[in-house]
Amino acid sequence: MQMELHDGRPEDLEGRLPREIRTYDFLDNLGITYKRTDHAPADNMEACNEIDAVLGVIICKNLFLCNRQKTKYYLLMMPGDKKFKTKELSSQINSARLSFADSEDMLKYLDIEPGR
Repeated sequence: MQMELHDGRPEDLEGRLPREIRTYDFLDNLGITYKRTDHAPADNMEACNEIDAVLGVIICKNLFLCNRQKTKYYLLMMPGDKKFKTKELSSQINSARLSFADSEDMLKYLDIEPGR
């Protein structure tokens, strides 16, 4: 399936996840115009680059991180072409060990799944 650029919400919402529909409702209620494309989960930068090309933008990386104890969580947003260096961020936020939070925590705290 070739990705296409669309204006606003899809006409047919059948098969869409409730959280996706809530996002359209939220944007529409605020009067925000938006473009979208449907795509498979984007779990690597190559897939994100394909989406970038369709949207005509550079998408940022969204990294959901946590400390070792899973008591603190961080959402790091950075340019997609920038390399993530754990050591640098750990020193900036005074957290000795950071790792990627698991998908269950991402769903629990952010109401999203990786790559969506």
